Amino acid sequence: MSIFLFRLGGRIARRRGLVLAVWGMLLAALIGGASMLGTHYDDSFVIPGTQSQQGQDLLADRFGLTGTSGQVLITSTAGPITGRAAKGAVADIVDDIDGLAGVATSNPLTGDYPLVSDDSRSTIAQVRFTSPAPSDQTLDAVTDAATPSASSDLETWIGGDAFKDTSEPSRVPELLGLLVSFLILAVTFGSLLAAGMPILSSLVGVGVTMSSIVLITSVATVSSSAPTLAEMLGLAVGIDYALFILSRHRRHLGEGHSPTEAMSRALATAGSAVVFAGATVVIALTGLSVARIPVLTVMGLSAAAAVSIAVLLALTLLPAVALLLGERLRPKPRTPKERKVRRSRRHAGGTAEPRPPRTGFGTLWVRATTKVPLLTIAAVLALFALAASPASELRLALPDNSTAPTDTPQRETYDEITKAFGVGYNSPLSVTADIITSSDPSDTVDQLASKVAAVPDVVAILQATPNQEADTGLVALIPAEGQTAASTSELVQDLRDRSAGWEEELDVSDILVTGQTAINIDVSQRLGDALLPFASLVIGLSVVLLMIVFRSIAVPLKATLGYLLSVGAAFGAVVAAFQWGWLDPWMGESAGPIVSFLPIFVMGVLFGLAMDYEMFLVSAMREDYVQSRDPQQAVLRGFRASSVVVTAAALIMTSVFVAFIPGGSSTIKPIALGLAVGVAVDAFIVRMTLVPAVMVMLGHRAWWLPGWLDRLLPEVDVEGAALHRKIDYEEWEAGTGRTSLLARQLVVREGGPPIDVIAPPGTVTEVRVPSGVDERTLGQVLVGRTPARGGELVVGGRLLPEQREEVNRAATLVELGRADPASVTEERIRATARLASSRRSVQREHVDRTLALAAELDAHVGPGGSAVLWPATVQAAQALARQVEVVVLSGRDDLLLADDRRRADRLAAALADRGAGVVLLRTAPDEYSEPHDHDGVRTPTALTPTGRQVSHE
Repeated sequence: MSIFLFRLGGRIARRRGLVLAVWGMLLAALIGGASMLGTHYDDSFVIPGTQSQQGQDLLADRFGLTGTSGQVLITSTAGPITGRAAKGAVADIVDDIDGLAGVATSNPLTGDYPLVSDDSRSTIAQVRFTSPAPSDQTLDAVTDAATPSASSDLETWIGGDAFKDTSEPSRVPELLGLLVSFLILAVTFGSLLAAGMPILSSLVGVGVTMSSIVLITSVATVSSSAPTLAEMLGLAVGIDYALFILSRHRRHLGEGHSPTEAMSRALATAGSAVVFAGATVVIALTGLSVARIPVLTVMGLSAAAAVSIAVLLALTLLPAVALLLGERLRPKPRTPKERKVRRSRRHAGGTAEPRPPRTGFGTLWVRATTKVPLLTIAAVLALFALAASPASELRLALPDNSTAPTDTPQRETYDEITKAFGVGYNSPLSVTADIITSSDPSDTVDQLASKVAAVPDVVAILQATPNQEADTGLVALIPAEGQTAASTSELVQDLRDRSAGWEEELDVSDILVTGQTAINIDVSQRLGDALLPFASLVIGLSVVLLMIVFRSIAVPLKATLGYLLSVGAAFGAVVAAFQWGWLDPWMGESAGPIVSFLPIFVMGVLFGLAMDYEMFLVSAMREDYVQSRDPQQAVLRGFRASSVVVTAAALIMTSVFVAFIPGGSSTIKPIALGLAVGVAVDAFIVRMTLVPAVMVMLGHRAWWLPGWLDRLLPEVDVEGAALHRKIDYEEWEAGTGRTSLLARQLVVREGGPPIDVIAPPGTVTEVRVPSGVDERTLGQVLVGRTPARGGELVVGGRLLPEQREEVNRAATLVELGRADPASVTEERIRATARLASSRRSVQREHVDRTLALAAELDAHVGPGGSAVLWPATVQAAQALARQVEVVVLSGRDDLLLADDRRRADRLAAALADRGAGVVLLRTAPDEYSEPHDHDGVRTPTALTPTGRQVSHE
């Protein structure tokens, strides 16, 4: 990864104008398309497989109730609502609403169950829409039709599920959040120009994401909360990821590197960490699909797309802008002496000395927190126990109009219905039954309604009727309390528990409890059931990923514990603010349950962000520990190297999340607060206080990993270790000459002897295989087929194990002692050609070239006493046809005839003559112990501990 990103920096430097143009055109195209198509958000929840969804589908099919619903509260100000004049006025309003396209309603004062309040002054007309997300024009038309004339004695309030607050929230808080972020960046960089770049990158990312979501709403169901969540997360991570890369770029510029080299190194190091950090957030967000709720899945995917775009912009657009600005981003020396040294070194073409570290607040802080580690750990745990205690009372529910701002029409309607009828009338339920076997459908439905009415917490029956085909019955009922009340959830479950007995007693089937209230309850239940599996997934992923990165057991366990502490504090703050109502005067909300998907969403996002800070902070400690082996000093120096950037990143992310609280919806506000608190406590209390104390307390044990587990875990280069090795190798090669293969202290098996090999191109390098080492295994290691147990290996300028796939294409192993007649046939060569390409002409060319090369090599090698080298010659010809750079010849000398060993020498010389770097593995202990000449192969004077270079005469 780091090497790929290093090369990406060079490519962007050569095409920075093109990169800027591509992003500009993409943004313009997406914004144009979104403007033409418009938004089509849908806040309805569809949960396949639940009883409430089955019932809703049945209502749509049998009763034509396909869309969402609304309510019109009608109150008489001059006497009972059942008076002649009032009844006529109510009928006129109902007829006006029912006459609208896509809308259906009925008179609530007629039929078997007339609906009148206890004071006889109010009634409620239920409005049904054919669309699950009615347009603003339809909603406005219903509002106009339901509004009585100024001279009327009626008052109306319009609300219900269809009527949500669709007004655009104020962008002022978000702009203030961006301003705070800009100021933090300006202080961090000491440059206004540099401070504006992460802001620009994040705004482009938000523009691309939001426009894409608008386009997707035309073909998929997308919640109106999805773009806000994506915007909030896109801004936060977009600024942070750009900050990480730009700060590393400026640091390399300060060391005297050219802009292209500085950006290439920044991408290889900080860019690798950004890719890893972004991947963890994306994985966590896509994990929201475990709840199996399509709207939530789309919400998670939208946020994951915002993070992915932020990563792409940080890796492409930001470098392009930075390289376009060039030297203007180079930090200025702090003192006249530094400026003089910088000028002299730049004039001489050298590298400036890095700035000497200064003792700042970060250094003083880490020394204080690690002086008595146990005391710090105990204090932090006690603080988190207090902060997380409110989370034990967390209650979840989907929001309804009871949580809407008090000055909105839907909230006013909710409150008026509650005053006139009771809170349960805002949350009607429906019971459906298959009555096709009934001889008297109306009587059967009435009997079902009587049984439903007798259930505790059922306060009224609104409707009991069969459909026109008389095969399905519908009973509409009112619970005692609202949707978010525990008694309503218990009532839904009670009705479902009684349904089996009613089916047998009334000779009906498939009794279902449904309606929007039941759907919301089922969604909350499913989200609650998914919380533990999702938490297990996130925690398990956290442990595995960090174990791979840090090669440690203690570090992942400590990081995961810290993450759980941060989640607990975030949930505690949300419960205190929104469920207990501590911040009601400032939030404009009423105390109530927390939105059901908040825990799973906050856990997913906070997981990725917490791993960001763990990565950038602890990776610096690990880098120092690997070099110094001093665990305490590694913590101090690693903290000092990364704390400034982590502090700035955490402050920026917290300010962005806080900016979405004042103007957010009832869904967004608690999520934004939870993320703001979670990020703040995770960065400043967990990562920058608890982590250093734990690391110092553990000492060397913090970096312990069992050998067997180390071998099982894949190698992941996050902090650019491969890049440093690549640079070291290139500097070494510049001083000693090109090599096709370089092995230093290479260990093939545990406890085996180290092997050193230097193989230049166009040269045969003989390597005597040490006793106890299998020459075939050594050959597979040298060409990247088998991982080494230790040491350093570079093949064709490519590092192992990081560039294993490239090495597999650039190197091949020819086993001399294997006689496989099938491998010499033309059909076997044709099979290899078919794998190389699907084009017949290319296959024929490959076969012809391979056969020609095999003939040339065979003529050069000459006849021998055995046929075992002929397959080897074909393998070598296939390698040359693929233009491999390195060929390793392996065969046990004691199993080969003397003539065959001479043929092996000639084959090696022929391959070297064609430019390949050839490594010839020898197993005979003494035969080649001294330099000698024979059959066109001679040894020069350059020797390695186990390798000798020979060249073709």
